[in-house]
Amino acid sequence: MNVVQVKAMKSEQLPLFAPSGAKPKSRDPEPLATNAPLASTSSLAAAISAYHEQMKRQGLSPYTIQAFGGDLNLFRKYIGDNVLLNRITIESINKFLNWLRYERGVPCKPKTYQRRLTTLKVFFSWLKQTQIIADDPAAPVAHIPVSSPLPEILYDDQIAKLRDAARQMLNAEKSDARPLLLVTLLLSTGIKKSEAMAIRLNDLDTADPKHAALYVRYADAKKRHKERKLKLSPEFVATLPRYSEQYQPKDQLFECTARNLEYVLADLAKLTGLGDTVSFESLRWTCAVQDYKNGMAEDHIRLKMGLSTITWEEAGERLKTLAGKAL
Repeated sequence: MNVVQVKAMKSEQLPLFAPSGAKPKSRDPEPLATNAPLASTSSLAAAISAYHEQMKRQGLSPYTIQAFGGDLNLFRKYIGDNVLLNRITIESINKFLNWLRYERGVPCKPKTYQRRLTTLKVFFSWLKQTQIIADDPAAPVAHIPVSSPLPEILYDDQIAKLRDAARQMLNAEKSDARPLLLVTLLLSTGIKKSEAMAIRLNDLDTADPKHAALYVRYADAKKRHKERKLKLSPEFVATLPRYSEQYQPKDQLFECTARNLEYVLADLAKLTGLGDTVSFESLRWTCAVQDYKNGMAEDHIRLKMGLSTITWEEAGERLKTLAGKAL
C-alpha cells in the first residue's frame, strides 16, 4: 500500500466512523494477504473479505470495521455475490445509490447515505491503488450534500393550546394525568423518546419543587457522556402525584410501550388540530427553540440536548433557522 493509500484511509475513513475521542492505532501498511490473490476477475465477495482483513491489520476500530462492512455487504446483496470486479461500473453504483434513496422501501437518512457513498469510494479507491482494478468506478460519483428537512415546531400560541388540552384531560370527569405529565416533561427537558422511556423513578428529584430535576442516565457505558441533569417544570412536579396515583408506576416512570406514548401525543394532536407538530421530535425542538429565544447559551442547549460538538455543527444551524421562523 503506498503513501497515497494511507492518506486516503486516514482522511476518508477514520473521522467518519471512529468513536468520539478515539485515536485508532497507526501502523505501517501490510501487504494484502488472501488465500488467492485478488484480480479484476475476482468476485466482489472475495474483495470485501480481503478488505475486511486489511482493515483489521491496519488496526482500525471495531466500529469503523463494522460500519464499512455493513455498507459493503448491503452493496454486495444488491449487486450480487459473484459479480466480477471488472464488471462493476459507475452505472452499477449509481443504480445502487438510487435504490438506497428511492426504491428500497426503508428510509435512508442523509448522513447514512453519505457514509455509504464514502464507503464505496474508499473501497474502490483501495482496489485501484493496489492495482487490483485498472479504473475506479466510484471516483466519478459526486458527493451531493443531502440535508435533513427541518423538524416541525410549535409556536407560542400552539404551545398554549397543547398545554390547555392536556390540562382539560387531567380535569375531565375521566381524569388522565399522563398527557399533561408527558407534555410538560418534553417541553421542559427536550429529551428524546428513548430517553423518556428509560426514566426510572429514582432518576427524578422532586424533593424541592423549585429545583426539581431529571437525571438522564445511560446503562451503556459508551453513552455515559450523554448523561446530564435537567430542570423540571413546576407543572410537571405538580402533576406527578396525580399521575402516580392513577398509573402506580413501580420502577419506570412510563411502564408502557413507546407506541402508547405516541398514541397519547396523537390524541392531543387530534384534539387540538395541531397534526404533525405534536410528536417527540417536534416537542424536543420546540423546547430547544424556546431555550434559544429565552437567551440560553448555545453550548448549554447543546449539552441539554445531549449532542456532541460535531453533531451540533449541523444541529446548531437548524436551531437558528427554526428560531428565526418562530420570531
